[in-house]
Amino acid sequence: MLDYDILIMVCVFSRILVNVEKTKNGNFVMWDVEMQNNKNTPLFSVIIPTYNAKKYLEKAIFSAWDQTIRECVEIIVIDDGSTDDTELLMKKLLMEMEKEKKSNRYIRYFKNKQNQGVAVSRNYGVFKAKGNYVAFLDADDWWENTKLEKQWEKIKSTNCILCATGRELMTQDGKQMGKQIGIPARITYRGMLRTNSVPCSSVVLRKDVAQEFNMCHDELHEDYILWLQVLKKYGDAVGINEPLVKSRMSYGGKSRNKWKSAKMQFGVYRYLGFGIIRSIYYFCNYVINGVLKYYK
Repeated sequence: MLDYDILIMVCVFSRILVNVEKTKNGNFVMWDVEMQNNKNTPLFSVIIPTYNAKKYLEKAIFSAWDQTIRECVEIIVIDDGSTDDTELLMKKLLMEMEKEKKSNRYIRYFKNKQNQGVAVSRNYGVFKAKGNYVAFLDADDWWENTKLEKQWEKIKSTNCILCATGRELMTQDGKQMGKQIGIPARITYRGMLRTNSVPCSSVVLRKDVAQEFNMCHDELHEDYILWLQVLKKYGDAVGINEPLVKSRMSYGGKSRNKWKSAKMQFGVYRYLGFGIIRSIYYFCNYVINGVLKYYK
């Protein structure tokens, strides 16, 4: 794109926004953007970390933007130092969303000065969230438009702290693989030790609980560690056994590389302080459940 075109885009962008704050906060440079005339307090804060995922990000954002739930939803995009013009894409999307003038939706964009990892990015999103609940969504995944509405109904009827859903596996280019992975209606700590049945992009979690436990250790399954900590302290979570998440099996991703994922799983048990024998016991359960999950 020509420099002149970029200048025009920036000028238009600056005119349609009420609040654009570009400041330094630790390692993050913020574009704190709220849509015009939006004075509603969000119920959900959707946290989307992204790193060089420009070609997938738009679909993820609009799947959160187009949710059927009537309550206010904010979308927080954490750009973890992308070098693929993600920032320009965000400016374009913000202009498109402003034209719709939805009083119950708004979006905030934060860009990390340098790549810090997905755990740091999600933690920052949780810190900045204004909603009562946080919902995690990976930049290469997307949701069915009824996802948050169904989860909110389940939360109200069960008073649960964490609610997750099933998922459908998709190819890297977004085509169906003909495989759905369900989730139990009751998610227990002991059950989760045997297999991680909770996809990160399906989770809705009470914000105060998410702020209590930071995600850590990108070299392991940082989200899995968080779910286990929450379950151990607060008790069972609730699952909706519907494929409300479309999970893209990207090449090089943790879930795609089974050998890497297995090593990380064993590392989680050791991180939790389990001895070798106990770790091997749960790891064997993980392997068996993994085979049944993906290949039955």
